Amino acid sequence: MSKPTRLISLDAFRGFTIMLMILVNNPGSWQYVFAPLRHADWHGCTPTDLVFPFFLFIMGTAMAFSFSRRLEESVSRWPLYRQILKRTFLLIFLGIFMAWYLRWDFATLRLPGVLQRIGLCYFFASMIIMHSRRNGQIAWTAALLIGYWLIMAFIPFPGRGADVWALNSNLAQYIDGILLKGHLYKNEIGFDPEGLLSTIPAIAQVMLGYFTGQWLRTQAEPLHKTNILFIAANVSVVLGLVWSLFMPINKQLWTSSYVLYTTGLALHFLAISYWLIDIKGYTKFTRPFVIYGSNAILAYFGSSIMAKTMYMWTVTRADGTETSLKGVIYNSILHPLFGDWGASLVHPLLYILLWLGILTWCYRKKIFIKL
Repeated sequence: MSKPTRLISLDAFRGFTIMLMILVNNPGSWQYVFAPLRHADWHGCTPTDLVFPFFLFIMGTAMAFSFSRRLEESVSRWPLYRQILKRTFLLIFLGIFMAWYLRWDFATLRLPGVLQRIGLCYFFASMIIMHSRRNGQIAWTAALLIGYWLIMAFIPFPGRGADVWALNSNLAQYIDGILLKGHLYKNEIGFDPEGLLSTIPAIAQVMLGYFTGQWLRTQAEPLHKTNILFIAANVSVVLGLVWSLFMPINKQLWTSSYVLYTTGLALHFLAISYWLIDIKGYTKFTRPFVIYGSNAILAYFGSSIMAKTMYMWTVTRADGTETSLKGVIYNSILHPLFGDWGASLVHPLLYILLWLGILTWCYRKKIFIKL
């Protein structure tokens, strides 16, 4: 039995994650967002808080296939090193450009961000994979998770309070406030959910995805693979919940308990997808997800740039007042039809359909943006 080179379920999982990202990032009005489509205020985890860790997990799983193939095809590792550096640079550049776009202000430009974290996690996970064997990779992953916990829990810093996991009283915020002052998501309090220190456990999330991909590449029977995925999922969720007694599940601090908890949920989702799609062959319903998943960077970057343009592009109404293009669509078209809550939900659903059309055209023309 040959090792699988492509999993439809993984593409579908990636596409579902990107769709969920567009759904939660583009409500018609931030005043009318259903609770599951909001981030947890601080501790806790909502469906919205699963988007980013799912994407990092999927990236790690895909790396198990792509790295093995590239290493098998080349006698030298230098082409892979060049590819790693190129992809890291482009991801960070695109992330910074997104923050700068239409604001054109370097003085308060946000330096951390989603693509920047993806780039850094990809680079450091790649180095771990390239320079250590399985036991070393496991040791690195454990060290990243446990080390982050110990650093956050026990290193003293000015202003530290009794609760080291509280906003305004945690080491990650303190470090970001010093090193990235004025260039953070919340400059008024010196905090960024994609900050420097909290990137450490996010690297481990990629590695846990990588181990999953390595398991899926083995010659074990598909049903056995699925069973192990479910077992690992439950173990990871339980470990995350137990660890949360000492280190709360918190997306904005990207706590180690959050990594294990969300990895467990990702394993459950992947196991179900793998069983339904790759084993049972139920592929008809997957096409929209596969289309999104096969052009994930274009979907994320393009939809984010378009959404920002619609928000910043002002339109003069008949009464002489100005509003954004998004405001015209929401207030003049959707709100009269669906009301406050309905219009706010319909807006991102229509946006998902719009980008499905764009990506379907790219899919048919074989246009895929790969970094």
